[in-house]
Amino acid sequence: MATVIVQQQHTLRHSTPPPSSMSPALMTPPGSDRVTVKSRRSSIRLSVIPSFPTPPGAKVYGINAQTLGEALGYQAAQPLPDPAHMFPWLHGLHSDNHVQLGFFASRKRTQRKPPKAWRGITLVKLGGDLTKSRIRGAVSPNEVISPLSRFLMADPPEGFSVRNFHIQTAKLAPLSDIVIYGADGVDREELIALADEFSLAQAAWRLKYDPMQERKSYNTFVLTSSFSEFAQKCPSWVSADANGYLTGSCMDLVQWERIEMANMSRASEISANVWLGPTPEYTVHPDGYDALEKDSYDLMIEASDVASIPGPRFLAAIDKKLESGAQRIEFPSSGSIVLPSDNSRELEDFVNTVRWIYYLAHPEPTEEMDHDGDVETRSPRKPVRVLIHCGDGYTESTLLAVAYFMFAEGVPVNEAYLKLHCDRKRNFFAYPTDVAFLSHIQTRLLQESPANKFTQPTELSDPDWFLRIDGSLPSRILDYMYLGNINHANNPELLWALGIRRVLSIGEPVSWTPEQRDKWGEENLMYIDNVQDNGIDPLCQEYGRCLKFIENGKNDKTATLVHCRVGVSRSASICIAEVMAAKDMTFPSAYCFVRARRLNVIIQPHLRFVYELLQWEEFQTQRLGGSRRRKLEWASICREIALLNKPYSRT
Repeated sequence: MATVIVQQQHTLRHSTPPPSSMSPALMTPPGSDRVTVKSRRSSIRLSVIPSFPTPPGAKVYGINAQTLGEALGYQAAQPLPDPAHMFPWLHGLHSDNHVQLGFFASRKRTQRKPPKAWRGITLVKLGGDLTKSRIRGAVSPNEVISPLSRFLMADPPEGFSVRNFHIQTAKLAPLSDIVIYGADGVDREELIALADEFSLAQAAWRLKYDPMQERKSYNTFVLTSSFSEFAQKCPSWVSADANGYLTGSCMDLVQWERIEMANMSRASEISANVWLGPTPEYTVHPDGYDALEKDSYDLMIEASDVASIPGPRFLAAIDKKLESGAQRIEFPSSGSIVLPSDNSRELEDFVNTVRWIYYLAHPEPTEEMDHDGDVETRSPRKPVRVLIHCGDGYTESTLLAVAYFMFAEGVPVNEAYLKLHCDRKRNFFAYPTDVAFLSHIQTRLLQESPANKFTQPTELSDPDWFLRIDGSLPSRILDYMYLGNINHANNPELLWALGIRRVLSIGEPVSWTPEQRDKWGEENLMYIDNVQDNGIDPLCQEYGRCLKFIENGKNDKTATLVHCRVGVSRSASICIAEVMAAKDMTFPSAYCFVRARRLNVIIQPHLRFVYELLQWEEFQTQRLGGSRRRKLEWASICREIALLNKPYSRT
């Protein structure tokens, strides 16, 4: 087993060296079968803290900043154990949860035992305030230990899930060496007292789960250096400084997702003088105005769930106000307008608003009478720069954006979908009610559009592929790779219109006619069988041929649709693997990259798929000859994913 001994000479009060039999070790997981790792040892001696009146069985050791940094770095460079050693135990196998047990371990009681292949490091911050003075991967005490000095029982006692990301921190803490630290100025007695609790918890866990002492001891350490000293000596391991500012040296998935979302949906011009994008973050100018609004856009239209369609009087008032400066208005969000009747005032106001935006962006010369009764033509005023925006830049604003594009470009709704997505490179998400509404009003919009090229717009009919969509298009992850569901896959005319010429089916075959298969060619269709989203079936053995299939499409300058049933787990995992390989990204970065581009759908690769993707990261870095250090450890990644998904979980 690859082992690093991290011992140091440091005296807390009047400490003495422990007997040689007590020499503890911070150990990292062993190398997998395909990677050989040379062990590295340090001969620095560690000190015990005997002068503190520790309860019977409690052993607490000191560790300084440099040694802790080396241990964390060493652990991050070690390969993960083979998934067969960790699953299904990581899914959570509570003795009372007969559903979970019956599915995973009904015949193999050995699968319920904690794996011997794992040994980690769990950092615990005294007080639990992780908004400041946070070392990468640190957790609060109540996430892993009870008031009775026992490790929490993480396994859920009921229900079935293969996505128990939230239990991983508590589940793996008993299989880890514990390091206790605190913010600057923390009471050392409190640190030692908390360390004693963890040491007792380790002893109790060992008595219950390892009575034969088949494992080497897990140990509890106290960071003897101050947080400031650790931050100075090991800055790459600090997530948030003493003032609560993120350092940027460690990955924060919530922050990284925001960055990827902003990159994906940043504002772009969809038609002359009209932009579509996310709600900007403003900076206040010293003179008292909003610099971004004043300098970039004259009119900002925010799509909002609580807004109503503006009437003509309101628009006329805004028109006058535009002469004195930038203005903001609201408009109903996508999915909030139901199909109206032909004589509906709502429809009239909707079309009138679209027309009003167009003539603000395309002002025309005006004719007025002068004092002598002659007609005088005045030059048009400066075009108004308009931003249609919402929080994510693609959901709430879709209805107004598509309707405006239809009017400004003189195209029916199905062409607007394709041109916005393919030509303007905009990602957007519409609801079925939006499709019905836009199809209903397209004749009216085209009749009044200055760009209309249809002599008889009343005779327009939507193509079959458009009638079959639920409002959303498959998600463009890369220019040559889309992620979607089985409904997208079974609409080959839609895929063809989007420039997709290859389909990779993960566990779910397409239902196409022989004629459709002949048109595409069997060489452009691949079906990966025997991979269910059950937490048991591995997917990593399919990475090679799946990514080769995608690469062939890229070389042919065509796009590939990757799909499973819903497009959130199996196919999302393949897309993450491709992004990692193509863009040389770590798993956390690629996960956020794909997640941001899945458009209003939360990707949810289950625990085993995420574990395999972390191993794929190891393989990629080894192949490229780079550093094998993970940006985040397994428990930290699972904790971050759980935090990302918490706002969407059922309560």
